[in-house]
Amino acid sequence: MSKKFAKITLDRDFRISRIDKRIYGSFIEHLGRAVYTGIYQPGHPTADEAGFRKDVLDLVREIGVPIVRYPGGNFVSNFYWEDSVGPVAERPRRLELAWRSTEPNLVGVNEFADWSKKAGSDIMLAVNLGTRGIDAACNLLEYCNHPFGTKYSDLRISHGVKDPHDIKVWCLGNEMDGPWQTGHKTALEYGRLADETAKAMKQIDPSIELVVCGSSNTGMPTYPQWEATVLEQAYDDVDYISLHTYYGNRFHDTANFLAQSDDMDHFIKTVISTCDFVKAKKRSKKDMMLSFDEWNVWFHANEEDDDTMKNRPWSVAPALLEDHYDFEDALLVGLMLITLLKHSDRVRMACLAQLVNVIAPIMTEKDGPAWKQTIYYPYLHASKYGRGVALNTALRASRHDTMDYSGVTDVESAAVWNDEEEELTIFAVNRDLQEEIVLESDVRSFEGYELLEHIVLAHEEMTAVNSAQTQAVLPKSVTGWDGLESGFLSSRLPKASWNVIRLKKKG
Repeated sequence: MSKKFAKITLDRDFRISRIDKRIYGSFIEHLGRAVYTGIYQPGHPTADEAGFRKDVLDLVREIGVPIVRYPGGNFVSNFYWEDSVGPVAERPRRLELAWRSTEPNLVGVNEFADWSKKAGSDIMLAVNLGTRGIDAACNLLEYCNHPFGTKYSDLRISHGVKDPHDIKVWCLGNEMDGPWQTGHKTALEYGRLADETAKAMKQIDPSIELVVCGSSNTGMPTYPQWEATVLEQAYDDVDYISLHTYYGNRFHDTANFLAQSDDMDHFIKTVISTCDFVKAKKRSKKDMMLSFDEWNVWFHANEEDDDTMKNRPWSVAPALLEDHYDFEDALLVGLMLITLLKHSDRVRMACLAQLVNVIAPIMTEKDGPAWKQTIYYPYLHASKYGRGVALNTALRASRHDTMDYSGVTDVESAAVWNDEEEELTIFAVNRDLQEEIVLESDVRSFEGYELLEHIVLAHEEMTAVNSAQTQAVLPKSVTGWDGLESGFLSSRLPKASWNVIRLKKKG
């Protein structure tokens, strides 16, 4: 008889936090085909009057992406924003140093702001603190947010954009700890620059929120001292510190791969601890919030990318980082979303990196269709049903060990109560590769609720992928898998599966 089990207790008073919808953000960088033939392709059968692909916009709107980070990423550290505005025919072509491509500047700040409005998304705009500094950051902010009557606000108006973009979230550079970054700096150098930039930008617009760069990943030799040093300089003047991480199944060990969300959990806890240490050191009353503004699975196309950048440099929009995601990747993305929800009291923003073509849930063919990768579905479900209050699930579950991790729960779960709609959603991943597990949920606090739907994403083949021609990995609604009686819900979770269990108060 199996000893596998999973139990959660849900009470509307056992709350983690009200979720900031921006936790379901994403990322568009001028990298590969994310912009050109991704969101933008004049002449495409679905292109609108501005050249934006409406088939892609439809898929972005279906997810309900609340905020999109732009224009990078590594790209931003050699970004001259002035080249991206004004008459398109007069814009220069530039060597793009991060990805060894040529940037034609056909899409720039104003065009992306137009696309974001059409997508229903806000913008998280990054400034170049690699090759540039305080003046360029302040000038861009003035261009975007000041109403009129100054050099850069009037320049925007002369470019045909009368109303300010009113962008509220700004990133102070990108991955400045990384030697690969153009303009790489030490923690002290960067911390000082970030702080002075933050102070100047908030003089222009005190309503903005600023994200300071944390470590590029937990493997950096300066992690987590980087966070401590940077925050010792900039704590009082910034609002968030960033986290970045990517995972991959390079050793073809699925159980170990699916345990990597535990590393993400540890990463978040470590950064929170570091932030709180600096808070104590400074005798501050402010809690530093976290922006997990790059996260995803990324490893499938690495060798191809290296070959393209080394042997065929300086092309426009080459195919880079076009990972084709399989079913097990979707499971880990679901687990990472659950991890973010479990820390929604401090992780207030996050960006699945990226959105289109580049390590992305949405893929396009030039002149052809747009389609959904396997990872599209857990991202869609979390954004759609994960709005409201994150609840502490008090999870108890059987455990297993993997090559790199011990005490890995067979089931991971998060729960969200949408108090406005009187809906309760349980997200659960069964990480066991062999056995179905029954999730027992105590929902007595939600008296009068009834089962609305159980969505499951499962497949017999871990390596199953979707394509423009075939959607092999698709979620489905199932019936007869759940029983609700006297406030206790029993739900069957198939082996290796992503589950969305929805309840609603009887109307």
